[in-house]
Amino acid sequence: MVHNADKAVILARGLGTRMREDAPDAHLTKGQKSVADKGVKALIPTGRPFLDYVLTALADAGYGRVCLVIGPEHDMMRAYYGETLKYERIGVEFAVQEEPLGTANAVAAAEGFAGDDPVTVINSDNYYPIEALEALRGLDGSGLAVFERDAMVRESNIPPERVAKFAVVELEEGNRLKRVIEKPEESVLESLPKPLLVSMNCWRFEPPIFSACREIEPSPRGEYEVTDAVQLLVDERDMSFEALPFEAGVLDLTSRSDVGPVAEMLASLEVRL
Repeated sequence: MVHNADKAVILARGLGTRMREDAPDAHLTKGQKSVADKGVKALIPTGRPFLDYVLTALADAGYGRVCLVIGPEHDMMRAYYGETLKYERIGVEFAVQEEPLGTANAVAAAEGFAGDDPVTVINSDNYYPIEALEALRGLDGSGLAVFERDAMVRESNIPPERVAKFAVVELEEGNRLKRVIEKPEESVLESLPKPLLVSMNCWRFEPPIFSACREIEPSPRGEYEVTDAVQLLVDERDMSFEALPFEAGVLDLTSRSDVGPVAEMLASLEVRL
């Protein structure tokens, strides 16, 4: 039986490096450009600040408590989500990731919030389908939502050439995760069963993830990656992660070129926090 499956963690510590870069094809409003210049993707106006829609989706999916993992410099985020907004359906707390040392380091910052409960962990610059968030909340154990690559091209704002570079998953019998393959070579993609399944960093974690996040070594780019922590649990702790496949798109707010298309795709949605 699943208990206390109403907690979600949103990784909002990123520096927004690509969002700060100019994009000649992006036609941003003055307000959008001002926030993009600061790299705070979650606050970029897409009708409402983008993260308002993400929080609404979590509330629609039945989550009642959310922890935003932010940096010590993120005063705008803390002021808006901690003081300005009023909530009826969801409670928002904060955890601080002192340095931008990768996704595993960010997840570890939320250990106090999670306690002994399972948590769903997502990115702050992605809008996920409500049915994926619901399915993770109802999962009995650890797992991840994965998305058919062709559906990502059809139903998201992400161009095919960018989707082609996303991490894919290799599964074992019973939709158990074998590994997440970052930046897969074409030969690897050809060897995998079809349809190809993309990981968009949409996880359900049990408490052992936190010790795994502390045990891994930095990746070649000097960051602690949550996928390495998951692999440690799979390979060395024999922990099972169930992959939940969805034929749906995920909206992605990575660069200024994404702002217009994402705003258009969110235009019909109501924010209810």
